Amino acid sequence: MSEEPRDLHTEIVPVTPEAPEPEAIERAAAVLRRGGLVAFPTETVYGLGADALNPQAVLRIFAVKGRPADNPLIVHVAGKEQLCEVARAIPEPAWALVERFWPGPLTLVLPRHERVPQETTGGLETVAVRMPDSAIALALIRALGRPIAAPSANLSGRPSPTAAEHVYEDLCGRIELILDGGPTRIGVESTVLDLTTSPPTILRPGGVSPEQLRPILGELRLRAEILEARRSPGTRYRHYRPRAEVVLIERWEEVKHRPLVEQLAASVHRLGYIGRERGLSFGNAEAHVVELPPDPQEYARRLFAIFRELDQRGVEVIIIEGVVETDLGLAVMDRLRRAASRVL
Repeated sequence: MSEEPRDLHTEIVPVTPEAPEPEAIERAAAVLRRGGLVAFPTETVYGLGADALNPQAVLRIFAVKGRPADNPLIVHVAGKEQLCEVARAIPEPAWALVERFWPGPLTLVLPRHERVPQETTGGLETVAVRMPDSAIALALIRALGRPIAAPSANLSGRPSPTAAEHVYEDLCGRIELILDGGPTRIGVESTVLDLTTSPPTILRPGGVSPEQLRPILGELRLRAEILEARRSPGTRYRHYRPRAEVVLIERWEEVKHRPLVEQLAASVHRLGYIGRERGLSFGNAEAHVVELPPDPQEYARRLFAIFRELDQRGVEVIIIEGVVETDLGLAVMDRLRRAASRVL
């Protein structure tokens, strides 16, 4: 796939998160109607939006991001009534999940409606759909009058953007407009739940935990097989990687971490460390230490921004401490493992 040229003027339009200005929303909707691309905030991360029913506009998303064409996109809708416009044969549990978690960070994988082009679904006969919990995103979808396909608004493989400046850093000159609604609230992408399998399968952990889903679904499984992973946006390829090498120590107390940190520090000029350990020796390396937030929600909200900040400081290696895999910690560890070059 050819790379989209960086010759566009990328406009940044400030917008109020709780009460988006109609003029700003209409300006963005007009870009989408012309087949253009608009980055906009959701509660999870910033999305790179195109008219989900316009194949040529959707193909621009893949070109701009450098995203493989077989990696499906999430279709964003503004209400449960739009679900029937993009999916068919919707099972009863889907409606219960919609009532409980929409708007919110839950994406449902369902049989594709024929009006949704296969360019949007990565050639699959399933479609991934969610209703974002963001006044800006919902206003934009309603102004367009059609669902919006939107992966994260970053270059493929880079840390997801949680602020407008992250989008600008990656996509300046490649897209027409960025709606700047400030930092996102959750900071990691939505949970992707496949309802075409029995039992339902979590293909990507995110803002809705298995503990929250089980009371409605009962039996539930986590993604394990590569074939299943094909059905989910954001799981087939490496993601979330900063320019620095990431070394993830999953079980900090079980690893002889002090000698490891000293060894890595001796091999680089600048080192990043994200964790709770105090009194570590970094030798002659210039160390940039970020204290691990004790709250998994705060950790999730800050994670990708921390990666980008350490990149800007020119660190060569980032050592990061794992977290307990409960609730949002499951999503955090999923992102860390896929960002890491080494997992110990």
